[in-house]
Amino acid sequence: VAGIFNALLPYVYVFAGIILLFMLVAGGIGLMTSAGNPDKVKAGQGKITAALIGFLIIFVSYFVVQLVELMLGIKIL
Repeated sequence: VAGIFNALLPYVYVFAGIILLFMLVAGGIGLMTSAGNPDKVKAGQGKITAALIGFLIIFVSYFVVQLVELMLGIKIL
């Protein structure tokens, strides 16, 4: 199980980056097409905020894994 997890982990980061891109584009398009409708503006801003928070979680998790590797002297990624 650990070997499969270690093999898939780098792809998870790439996949998260691609999802971030699509979520940011979708949120931006939602903002541009809102025509001043407060509900649509809020929905577009929500998509952008959720994308950035999700990416931040993935970004921090990568550095936590790197820190664990350094402290324990094991190869995870």
